[in-house]
Amino acid sequence: MTVTRQFSMTEKFWRIVRYRLHVPMMRNRATPDHIARGVMIGMIWAMTPFFGFHMALVFMTWIVATRLFGWDFCLVNGLAWTWTTNLLTIVPAYYLFYLTGQILMGNFSDPLGYEAFKSLFVVSEHQDAGMFAALAAQLEALWQLFGIPLFLGSAVWAALSGWVSYKLSYGFVERYQEHRATKMAKAKKPKRGANFKPLPSGPQGEQKA
Repeated sequence: MTVTRQFSMTEKFWRIVRYRLHVPMMRNRATPDHIARGVMIGMIWAMTPFFGFHMALVFMTWIVATRLFGWDFCLVNGLAWTWTTNLLTIVPAYYLFYLTGQILMGNFSDPLGYEAFKSLFVVSEHQDAGMFAALAAQLEALWQLFGIPLFLGSAVWAALSGWVSYKLSYGFVERYQEHRATKMAKAKKPKRGANFKPLPSGPQGEQKA
């Protein structure tokens, strides 16, 4: 009888992170720079208030960058890393954008609390039944409710997340590929078994003419 293991919420979260974010980088055979560029682009768009369009924006960026500028990045990794802002993290992320924008604008006295922000955000998500209409209404509502601070903070976090994610992912992929190459090189070396006999040397090992 097979027993199915039950994972906790924390274990499920880290399993998703591993299989959606880490594994695509580890399985990719491209250069560390190529992979890290994809992670960077995915993180930049993930930190923007265009929730629901992030993957489409990454794809459009890839088309424009490759066709017009000859600048390529790993599309698969770019699409994967937009997942960092999802239904579970979107409200905290947007609140972080909002607070950052308020601080940059010097508004220290009137920022909304998290619960007030969350209630307004949830209301703005359900204005229409249609997907595209709901997304458009959400963006409009975000601008009307939170205005410049949200979008300003988003721009700051997009730039910071892009730079940090490039550096970290480049280092991670580089170390992993070096470790894998070393491991494969060791596996290819012939191993001396128990029956290994060295070739004779010296006068006794010389054949008679």
